[in-house]
Amino acid sequence: MNVGRSTLGLAAGVLLVVLAAIGYVLSPPAFDPPLLAASPEFSDLPAQPASETRPVDTSTPVRTEHVEVAAEDETLTATIRSPVSPGRHPAMVFVQGSGSGSGSEFASQSEWLARAGIVTLSYDKRTVGYNFRQRDFSLLADDALRMLRTLLQRPDVDPARAGLWGVSEGGWVVPIAAASSDVAYVVLVSSPNVSPLRQVAWALNEQLLRLHAPSGVRDLLTRAMGGVGFDFLRHDGVPALQGMKQPVLALYGTTDPSIPFVESTETLTGALQKAGNPDYTIRFLAGADHAMRMSGGPFVPDYLPTLANWIKDLPRTAKPAVPIAGATPVQRFEASDVPAAPWYGGGTILWLTIFLAAVGYVAAPVTEMVVRIRGRDTHLQAPVVDIWPAVRRRLRRMAWTGAGELAAVVAFITLIVLFSVNQAGAWPAVQAGWLVVRLLAVVMLLQEVAVAAAVLSGLRDGWKPSRWQKNVLIGVLGGTGLLLLTAAYFGLYAFPW
Repeated sequence: MNVGRSTLGLAAGVLLVVLAAIGYVLSPPAFDPPLLAASPEFSDLPAQPASETRPVDTSTPVRTEHVEVAAEDETLTATIRSPVSPGRHPAMVFVQGSGSGSGSEFASQSEWLARAGIVTLSYDKRTVGYNFRQRDFSLLADDALRMLRTLLQRPDVDPARAGLWGVSEGGWVVPIAAASSDVAYVVLVSSPNVSPLRQVAWALNEQLLRLHAPSGVRDLLTRAMGGVGFDFLRHDGVPALQGMKQPVLALYGTTDPSIPFVESTETLTGALQKAGNPDYTIRFLAGADHAMRMSGGPFVPDYLPTLANWIKDLPRTAKPAVPIAGATPVQRFEASDVPAAPWYGGGTILWLTIFLAAVGYVAAPVTEMVVRIRGRDTHLQAPVVDIWPAVRRRLRRMAWTGAGELAAVVAFITLIVLFSVNQAGAWPAVQAGWLVVRLLAVVMLLQEVAVAAAVLSGLRDGWKPSRWQKNVLIGVLGGTGLLLLTAAYFGLYAFPW
């Protein structure tokens, strides 16, 4: 007895509605950042004082040295660039942002600052104790302090003007290191100051809005982020900010797509005011991106002069006449926290689901191969009704579709992240990727219904599957069922399309 197409369509439609309802009920609260209330303080900032951007003499010859500095569990390579001129000079250590970068990324600005009369040190980031899953900001702060103390041992460094410079992720590292009395000043460039999870979620939301991505894409990404069990993502940097007693220079770009610069500034000033530290200078540079460059090209004109003049003129510049100045920053949405995933939406359950589905898919061909080798194939028993060849073909297609869906989701998330990091991409690519992911999810559902209907029809017509065939059916149908529930949780069956 065959099941008609209309019946199959009805069953698939009912299952689609059920999965959409399951996704709605089981999913965490939606991530929907509200508009940031306009702050009068940032609506009309005074212009940056001309004295801060005055021309800097960069004609001093520079000496370059490569040294090795012992750190916890490994030795780090550092490059020191120093002006060849008599006397003691200000000094600064570059502290990197996220990723396992090389100190060479600071070569151009390090050389420029050294020619301006500032001793600089840049170093290769540690590889032990720092990876995608694990980031100990206190360990990174210890590395920065070791580098600073290396500079303080030099006779050409002025200890009263030797400090740390941190960019992006370095904004969570440098304030921890600033608890040491060795740090005379702090420079924060594009420092998020909110938690890493809020910063990443804000940046992704801004990028998705730019790409006109469907709301379901944001739900997929934030639900995945909410289930990630990386402790450092919920790091609270405020206590370290409140511990800074040194003069602070914070620089932000008005075209930075990676951090919520208005909230970052409010968090920084609130922490310093609570700590009783009035010595802060915050400047917004027009046209600057996350790295203080113009669309990834050269540095904006005022960045390096502002940095050099502020450092060289310490301690006078520690107490500026205008604490916050520069171009007007515009931040549209709040940096909202991503709702934590329920236990069934966590990474452990997700990986367990994928593992069980993979076991079910792999067990099918392995079981059949073992049975054939042993000569126990049910085809030799000449059953009255044998639908197994047709069912087997469908099961294979199901396994390939399930594997394809997993690969498509991973590729799609990777694509969005790369677009966000590089500020690239176009909306057709996002729309096409989202459509492929959702269509594969629907194909999985249709295949599940079709195979189940075929098996039920065969049983009614007298087909008697063997034990190993039952095991194969349970493995593939069960594995696909788990993937269907996972897809429902991540909103792949949500309405509207």
